[in-house]
Amino acid sequence: MNTFEFLTSKLDQLYHTTAFPSLEIGNAIMIVVGLIFVYLAIAKDYEPLLLVPIGFGIVVGNIPAVAGMPLSVYDEGSVLRYLYFGVERGVYPPLIFLGIGAMTDFSTMLSNPKLILLGAAAQIGVFGTFLGALVLGFDPHEAGAIGIIGGADGPTAIFLSSRLAPQLLGAIAIAAYSYMALVPVIQPPIMKLLTTKSERVIRMKPSRTVSTRERILFPIIGFLVCTMLAPGAIVLIGMLFFGNLLKECTVTDRLAATARAAMIDVVTILLGFCVGASTSAPYFLKQESILIFVLGAVAFSVATASGVLFAKFMNLFLREKINPLLGAAGVSAVPDSARVVHMVGREADPQNFLLMHAMAPNVAGVIGSAIAAGVLWSQLAN
Repeated sequence: MNTFEFLTSKLDQLYHTTAFPSLEIGNAIMIVVGLIFVYLAIAKDYEPLLLVPIGFGIVVGNIPAVAGMPLSVYDEGSVLRYLYFGVERGVYPPLIFLGIGAMTDFSTMLSNPKLILLGAAAQIGVFGTFLGALVLGFDPHEAGAIGIIGGADGPTAIFLSSRLAPQLLGAIAIAAYSYMALVPVIQPPIMKLLTTKSERVIRMKPSRTVSTRERILFPIIGFLVCTMLAPGAIVLIGMLFFGNLLKECTVTDRLAATARAAMIDVVTILLGFCVGASTSAPYFLKQESILIFVLGAVAFSVATASGVLFAKFMNLFLREKINPLLGAAGVSAVPDSARVVHMVGREADPQNFLLMHAMAPNVAGVIGSAIAAGVLWSQLAN
């Protein structure tokens, strides 16, 4: 073998040890999708804490591996496989709920309990989508996992799909987080369509002061009531209210600070990156993924509309009317839905401040989506 043939063979060998020979059009499409996620996060400020890890994870997950090298989340023995264990087994979502509980103030909800009903009304999107998925041919387990997208709660969607339909976890997680990021785009047109200008300018009375005792008792009583009704929600609800108790009892400030800062940030990074890395084209680019995204959009839209319409229904019986825009915050995309409600309200009346009031149905939606997940899991587990 002469020098030229030797160099040629080595170059050919080097080429076949790169990702290029195995790169398919599906991988290229998903890499572009991942880069779009990163662009939207950076340029448009769409949920950057979620979309940057997810987007970069999509890019990482679609670089083809060389044969014999365990690299992806689906390869036994790979590092990413071990990190993905927390997604696959539903470990990360409860930890995120712990952090959410430690940063959530339920005072507004406690000061105006009737707004809790708006968080419950938004869960119509979950069960409506569950029925729609059944009609489209998904089995009950898959339909239940898809339906929870309507709650607009990524961790809850991941937790339930890991229990009921792990084969759809990637598509469901990406759909849930995508619609969470698109809250400012999807919700305003629905809110404006279903309300009049006179309804959007309704001002809410200032919230009453909630005592320390009430704030301490709420996570304990709330946990008992919710889990007695839906034992399947014990993990998510338990961590949510435990985190809130750490915050409100005032004697565990260090634990609460860790839960709502360092811990939730670390888990969010791992969860987002691993979910993105699970979208390898051969596993993700399927017809059912497209159906999941369509159903997710329907679920989120129905949940938003249900909250607004139920607020209008409540006004038929209330002496002091509530602003129907608050119903849109019943989806549990905290705090983005509350911010969107405030933004749309300010468009109608620049002096109308709805943010704190919107946080009541918003945090109620978090509880509602966890309960909905528990109900679906308990009914579909067997």
